[in-house]
Amino acid sequence: MNIRTTIMLAAGLVLGGMGAAAAKVPQAEADKLRNGELTPLGGKRAGNEAGTIPAWDGGLTEIPESAKRQGYVSRKGEHVRDPFPEDEPLFTITADNLDEHRDKLTAGQIALFDFFDEYKMPVYRTRRTAAKPQFVYDEVYRNALEAELVDNGEGLSGARMGVPFPIPQSGREVIWNHKVRWRGLAATRWNNQFPVTSNGSFNPVKLKEDVYFVYSDPDVTREAITEENIIIYFLQVIRAPARLAGQILLVHETANQVQEVRRAWLYNPGQRRIRRAPNVGYDNPGTASDGLRTNDQLDMFNGAMDRYTWKLVGKREIYVPYNAYRIHSPELDYDDIIQARHIDQDLTRYELHRVWVVEAHVREGTSHVYKRRTFYVDEDSWQIMAVDNYDQRDQLWRVQEGHQVQAYDPDFYLTQGIVCHTIYDLQNSRYMALALNNEDDETMVIEDQIDDPQRYFNPRTINRFAFK
Repeated sequence: MNIRTTIMLAAGLVLGGMGAAAAKVPQAEADKLRNGELTPLGGKRAGNEAGTIPAWDGGLTEIPESAKRQGYVSRKGEHVRDPFPEDEPLFTITADNLDEHRDKLTAGQIALFDFFDEYKMPVYRTRRTAAKPQFVYDEVYRNALEAELVDNGEGLSGARMGVPFPIPQSGREVIWNHKVRWRGLAATRWNNQFPVTSNGSFNPVKLKEDVYFVYSDPDVTREAITEENIIIYFLQVIRAPARLAGQILLVHETANQVQEVRRAWLYNPGQRRIRRAPNVGYDNPGTASDGLRTNDQLDMFNGAMDRYTWKLVGKREIYVPYNAYRIHSPELDYDDIIQARHIDQDLTRYELHRVWVVEAHVREGTSHVYKRRTFYVDEDSWQIMAVDNYDQRDQLWRVQEGHQVQAYDPDFYLTQGIVCHTIYDLQNSRYMALALNNEDDETMVIEDQIDDPQRYFNPRTINRFAFK
């Protein structure tokens, strides 16, 4: 198989009630993706009436001169540089002016101001940088006409490569767009994870992750995705600390997890054996997370959706983390970012964007540690930007934010990815930061290593990665 060169920035990797299938949109609706009313991915092309959100003009698709001046060169493993180094905050939200901005904040963000007296959010000019390659746009247009959900929303039919539902009609469709959004074809990344104690101390966990997006392979047909039921191969190896080094997780992510649950295997270097891992999913603790995240919180949300009902609330204008190039700088050490109580908010950048709001409630007869969750999904990239997670008492428990950047180098295709994912636990005064790679190489292409994906991501041979 000829694997195309691509790059995927830290995005993450893996992984309501409705009838048997969601309706496909009519031709006239799909044509809005091409006639200028909507972006090719389904966002509203026009800006807002106040002028605080500009019109989408195609996104950031070329290497900016400002990035070149900062040392960016087009090569594998190179960190993208800030294309807007001269931008200054328009204003900063603090506890003192919080009331002026409540209508454009999530419940979780407001809770962080209540929890941390010194908390701040620097707000910058909105720049709609999200962009994909043209061949992805072409597939999205076809998806709009052909894609549908089956098996009560757990299965996907008639879609490939781009978001399946650019004009969503349900909460499930919005979350599906996030799960299979374009992130390239094949890549590897360093995912450094920091479970932080209340006094600011931490023991970093270094994860090396390889991924192959079957759903995005131009040689895989829509019919094959439905029939073979695999959308992602994912391989995760712990490199540090020493007590965990060599542990491997392999996942074959199924599209329809009612038809077949996620296939997962664990390799334990102490036991030198591979075993099936049926608990890798839902609300089971995530890898080396010190209990601060669940499996389905990786990449903001991943995996099966059958334990919740999904309600599409609509769109809101929200201050979300965006164009987070500064916090992604290779000139920063992890100690510069990870601080007591929360990350260094002076390194963050928030912008006003339109987001889809989806509310998820635990379905009757099932269970999850989060009774309900509210998702805020960027209209331009379909990346989940923030999540509010509530406990069984219906109290806000954990607050997630995903700081994303646009990979603008056309030689490595165009995509968005999270470069810092935070999860704040309001009940035990701790937090976790993950998806950082400032001190390591940027996400790199691995097409040469996985010319045969079925062999590379084979449970019978994954122990060969244990001590590489």
